[in-house]
Amino acid sequence: MKARKSVFSDGLFSLLTLLIAFWANLFLVEKFDARTMTPMIFVLGVFLISYRTQGYWWGIAASFASVLAVNWAFSYPYWAFDLLSPECTSVAVVMLIVSTMTGTLTTRLKQQEKLKAETERERMRGNLLRAVSHDLRTPLTSIYGSCSALIENFDTIPREQQLLLLKDIKADSQWLNRMVENLLSVTRVDVDKIRLSKHSIVLEELIDSLLVKFQKHYPGQKIQVQIPDSFVSIPMDPMLIEQVLMNLLENAMLHARGMQNLWLRVTLEKRGAVFFVEDDGCGIPSERMARLFTGTLDSDMPADSMRSNMGIGLSVCRTIIKAHGSELKAGNRPDGGAVFSFCLEVEASEHGEQ
Repeated sequence: MKARKSVFSDGLFSLLTLLIAFWANLFLVEKFDARTMTPMIFVLGVFLISYRTQGYWWGIAASFASVLAVNWAFSYPYWAFDLLSPECTSVAVVMLIVSTMTGTLTTRLKQQEKLKAETERERMRGNLLRAVSHDLRTPLTSIYGSCSALIENFDTIPREQQLLLLKDIKADSQWLNRMVENLLSVTRVDVDKIRLSKHSIVLEELIDSLLVKFQKHYPGQKIQVQIPDSFVSIPMDPMLIEQVLMNLLENAMLHARGMQNLWLRVTLEKRGAVFFVEDDGCGIPSERMARLFTGTLDSDMPADSMRSNMGIGLSVCRTIIKAHGSELKAGNRPDGGAVFSFCLEVEASEHGEQ
């Protein structure tokens, strides 16, 4: 179906371009007797057709059609064919050369762009899997530890403790299942066409769930949370947005040397709910700012280092936020430290009240 639409659009574009060239030449001949411009206008039309359409054939077909048009309407004897004239032969040769060269160049350019897009998709998919690998290990370790405790000490563990361990196993298993489903949905599609599972999520519930998971990872770190007192509902893919916020908070824990305070703020503005993750650590070096979201590692940084999570994780975060119709921004605070922010649209009722 897509191929048929492409053929139809290419054919329609070629026909319209040739008709415009034909009528433009008629106008110039009638008004200004500018017959010397005729071949150049048709050559321009052939160039545009060869550049715009797929492959070589539309350009070559347009070349022959242009030669016939020039010979029939704009060469003596007018309104009659004289295909053996030297002028007809020279125009045909020029137009065929133009269409073939243009078609070759544009075909190569399109192939290079397609290869580049495929490479970018594969890079982003690999980065996504590496970025969340450590997040998958934590619940797996918890499940393994709880199961081992139950098996080895089943007769000595009180029933209440057994139920608590089983509830933890269930919760971690559900989280893993949702995460794997989201990973599969992201890696199946193009970077710019992530299929989101959007739901209306209450902001306070999202933050509570995030804090519970963060405290499991970093029980000694306090987060200063500032969110609106009013009820705020935001359409989003909660698992992916939670993963973004978790990555941003973890980046602060891993990279913000000298950090004393960590903030998670949400403010309501005209454009929606703006999320901020801030710290008062060392900030982001200026030389790293330009490639912060590229997913590449510094040359002097080992590939298996925990620090590699920063570049990879942020590239994935940017992709997720872009799929939500926003942009992930990074900068340094005036008082020291880094700040990351993005904006999500809120439900119409809540937004309209602000």
